[in-house]
Amino acid sequence: MPLSDALRSRLRKPAFPRASAYDPAWLLDSWMGPNPLWLAEGLTSVMPIEAGMRVLDLGCGKAASSIFLAREFGVTVWAADLWVTPSENFRRIEAAGLAGRVLPIHAEAHSLPFAEGYFDAIVSFDAYHYFGTDDLYLVYLAKFLRPAGRLGIVVPGLVTELAGEPPPWLQPYWEPAFHSFHSAAWWRRHWTRSGIVGVEVADDLPDGWRLWAEWNEVCAEAGAGLDGGKVAAREAEMLRTDAGRTLAFTRVVARRHR
Repeated sequence: MPLSDALRSRLRKPAFPRASAYDPAWLLDSWMGPNPLWLAEGLTSVMPIEAGMRVLDLGCGKAASSIFLAREFGVTVWAADLWVTPSENFRRIEAAGLAGRVLPIHAEAHSLPFAEGYFDAIVSFDAYHYFGTDDLYLVYLAKFLRPAGRLGIVVPGLVTELAGEPPPWLQPYWEPAFHSFHSAAWWRRHWTRSGIVGVEVADDLPDGWRLWAEWNEVCAEAGAGLDGGKVAAREAEMLRTDAGRTLAFTRVVARRHR
């Protein structure tokens, strides 16, 4: 995908030095939603990831975040997704030179084909809110973490919980799937009451809504994503209209109890 120097420069952020080293065209070709490398670097700034770990990247999309984690941190990553086939992801992984370190898996979040206690860490970017709001899901997922292993997510969220309908300025853009968005405080309560984990971090990714909007603007200008970038353009318009009053990226890290 040919990109102008101006668009390339917009995807290089001082806040994300690791992510900024990746080819923007490659990243746009991996489009599945918000910038997965920004989310991954934002999570790993508050969640320890150490060389040699076994990591599950749950809902990995086109495996960009899995490739990033394996290359940057020296871990082995199981890249699990329901919608993108392992064959498609393997071609991308092989081209990145990581065929032995990133293992593509077809998996549904409620039927994971792994041994209990297998992973040192489980991460999920722009995916966990689709299945993890279930009251019982964390109890199921935590089985696959070793004792003291960590779970970390970054998902679209809310600054504070909505009392009812979305605010008027968001109503033209609102979709039923957005009801899965929650605040950091909501996620802290949701995970803590499971009794399975201790929450270490529950906050908003700094400047998250602006990053989310800017990524969508770049995608729209480059024609990336659904409908030649029109979906990204509408999402960017929504985020600029909201201006951080309601929408955020929620970041949560928890450690499984021993």
